[in-house]
Formats: sequence, C-alpha cells, structure tokens
Amino acid sequence: MLNRVILMGRLVSDPELKTTPNGVSVTNFRIAVDRSYVRSGEERKADFIDIVCWRQTAEFVCRYFGKGSMIALEGQLQTRTYQAKDGSNRYVVEVVADNVSFTGEKRDNSGYGSQYSQPQQYNQPRQYQEPAPQPAQPSYQSGSNADFQDMPLDDDLPF
Repeated sequence: MLNRVILMGRLVSDPELKTTPNGVSVTNFRIAVDRSYVRSGEERKADFIDIVCWRQTAEFVCRYFGKGSMIALEGQLQTRTYQAKDGSNRYVVEVVADNVSFTGEKRDNSGYGSQYSQPQQYNQPRQYQEPAPQPAQPSYQSGSNADFQDMPLDDDLPF
C-alpha cells in the first residue's frame, strides 16, 4: 500500500511552535493550494489543507516560513476523530509532513516569506529586507571564437 502526498502552496497564517507535555515540538498550519483548472469566467479556486509537522521539521517551518510564504512538502495523509467540547464527534483529515522545503522564491509580493540568509525568531513578524546587490554575472553573448579551443577529431569520445 502507498500513502504519500506532495503539495506546494502558501501558508494561510504564521505557524506557531508548540511543545507536547513530553517536550516534543509540533506545529499545525494550513496551506492554500491552487487548483489546476479554471472555469471560463471564474477566478481560480484553492483548496485549504491542514498540515502537521513534528520535531525538527516543526522547528524548521516556524523559523523560516510565515504567512504568505510558498512551501513545498511531502508527507502522509492521516485521518482521526475526536470529541469536541460540545460532545459532538469530529473527523479530521490532515497531512503529516516529514519533508519540507523552500520553493526557490526568496520573497513573495506581500513582503513576507522565507529569508534564506537570516533565520527569524519563532513567531516574530517577518519584515521585508532589501537584498544586497549581486555582482553582475558574466555574459557570453559578446564572446569570440578565440575564447574556445579546438578539439582533436581523431580522439575517442570521453564518454
């Protein structure tokens, strides 16, 4: 049998790090995942999916991700039931993430998001910091034939 889930979406709110009575770190958060299809004349819809992370994964999420951050994760779909305070039975479907990663964007339009260079403190509001200017990358558009070596044609291929 197989139970694997791979998702990429945006955090709906800042994750909050909690600790169990046994000292295990845990965080629960929700991500919005856009649907892949759009009906003509309608806006794109999103699904809101509950995520749970444990131990180092929970600490990583709380340190580097905030509301609006794009996140990619892999985990298992889990269902559970519990009894609410009013006595009714509740049914919950959530993803227990065991692998969480950045999506490649360094910041998003809202000014929130993962800052690769500086870890943020837990549950602190994320503030936008202008990235340092990067040196210009070399361009090979103005290269000439003198920049390249001729390869001998009588040798065997190197692979």
